[in-house]
Amino acid sequence: MSSYVLGFEDIDKTKIMVVGGKGANLGEISKVEGIRVPDGFCISTEAFKRIIGETPSTNELLDQLSILKVEDRNKISELSGEIRRLIEGIAIPEDIHEELVRHLSRLGEENAYAVRSSATAEDLPAASFAGQQDTYLNIIGKEVILEHVSKCWASLYAERAVTYRIQNGFDHRKVHLAVVVQKMIFPQAAGILFTADPVTSNRKVSSIDASSALVRPWSPA
Repeated sequence: MSSYVLGFEDIDKTKIMVVGGKGANLGEISKVEGIRVPDGFCISTEAFKRIIGETPSTNELLDQLSILKVEDRNKISELSGEIRRLIEGIAIPEDIHEELVRHLSRLGEENAYAVRSSATAEDLPAASFAGQQDTYLNIIGKEVILEHVSKCWASLYAERAVTYRIQNGFDHRKVHLAVVVQKMIFPQAAGILFTADPVTSNRKVSSIDASSALVRPWSPA
């Protein structure tokens, strides 16, 4: 099994540190009979850690970021922007590139894809990271998809995500990012089911927020 790219069929809830929360949920629910999950794959956190580990200047910037406090807004903005630009400019190593292309070829490079961030810290009992990293929709073409994989990696250091981690005491070096690449579907209607009321937190009330046409890529997370 590849250490960098895994199909949904190779993923279950035990791999949350490898594919993040969203990736692990997609792997689990794709195994449920009667539920049709659009095809896709995950680029593991090992790829992300390799990118970071092979870039000394990124590590130096993370050292500077680790000593900041929430009120250091200008410095947070400056450092997070530098880290994002560095990561987006790093060439994806050839072996990871080849694995990605192989999986894309299997699913069809001509299809539209959602390229989605999947962090190892997402929805936790005392913190919610929903929406803090980036997702890109309707991405078509091998090189454009690869470009947006890098953008997802870089989004772990978006200013809002960095500030939230500082505010909640999360170590920047201990949160890693996987990337989900999944075929888009174009529905007549789409929405989100909340298994607790998102306004009152009442766990005996379910709420569906839906509209016609596309809302977001299909997901159990």
